Amino acid sequence: MKGVFIIMVFLGITCQAMGQVFIPEVQDTVQRSIVVLEKRVFEIENNLYQSQKQLKTGIFIATVGYTVTIIGGQLLGTQPTLGETLLYVGGGIGIAGTIVLVKGFNKISLGPPRKVY
Repeated sequence: MKGVFIIMVFLGITCQAMGQVFIPEVQDTVQRSIVVLEKRVFEIENNLYQSQKQLKTGIFIATVGYTVTIIGGQLLGTQPTLGETLLYVGGGIGIAGTIVLVKGFNKISLGPPRKVY
């Protein structure tokens, strides 16, 4: 009887000690995962914030450029020299605005998802 009692006490202490070892590891893993997720969300929000201004600027530049191009096309009939100049200048401005837009979209793209360990 005394031997069974000693074995039960030994098993109880062993199981309790093992249980205490695993709980902090699980909590540490959860905390680490939360920190990684918070970091990734911050990066995404920062990329969106930075690209928002660039996208708005690109849209504005492209709109101005293509508006100048349309005006130049309208003037080709009455003032060919001015119309042709406006066509080239407006096209160049429109292309520059499109390049700014593409750079803004590249900031948004995140690439393939990463595995979180």
